[in-house]
Amino acid sequence: MVTDIIQTAVLSLDGMEFNHIISCPHCGGTVQGFDRKKKKFAVLKEQTAERIITVRVKRFYCRKCGNLCYPDEPFYPNTRIGSPVIDIFNSLSATMPASKAARVIGSLGLVVDRTTWKYYTGRAFPEIPVMDVFGMRLPLSVVRLSDLAIQTGESSPADPADIIEACGYPSRRRVTNSPSGNKNEL
Repeated sequence: MVTDIIQTAVLSLDGMEFNHIISCPHCGGTVQGFDRKKKKFAVLKEQTAERIITVRVKRFYCRKCGNLCYPDEPFYPNTRIGSPVIDIFNSLSATMPASKAARVIGSLGLVVDRTTWKYYTGRAFPEIPVMDVFGMRLPLSVVRLSDLAIQTGESSPADPADIIEACGYPSRRRVTNSPSGNKNEL
């Protein structure tokens, strides 16, 4: 049952596009479309094969300061897998060794190599709200995504803004360089 919740949550994002931005987060200037970037969100193990779940993120160019700008997306800054997958790992590794958490995630049908987990183990992520589901600590982001997928069904995908909200706005923690050279957290 926990595997179904996780896989429903992850599958609901397959092919989704994140493309909403009002203005440049650096200077507030007007943005125009630049291109779309396909990003790997997760890899699911399905019977004998692996299925890569991808999302598209539209990038924008600021006419005022010249920076590339990104809309809110379901990724923590400087990560290469979706924030809910990282949330699962962090919520599990809070109560067990990281190596065991990685094995449990593999048994839940998520494929992530050990090197990636080692890289993310030392990183600072925000506190992840969790709930007990069938004796396992699951992040609320996963539960909310699964619920959204069930509510909307396959015929009409969830609104990207609802997805970002369910994930807890992870990309808003992006660190950028301001024109003065200081690092600012968005």
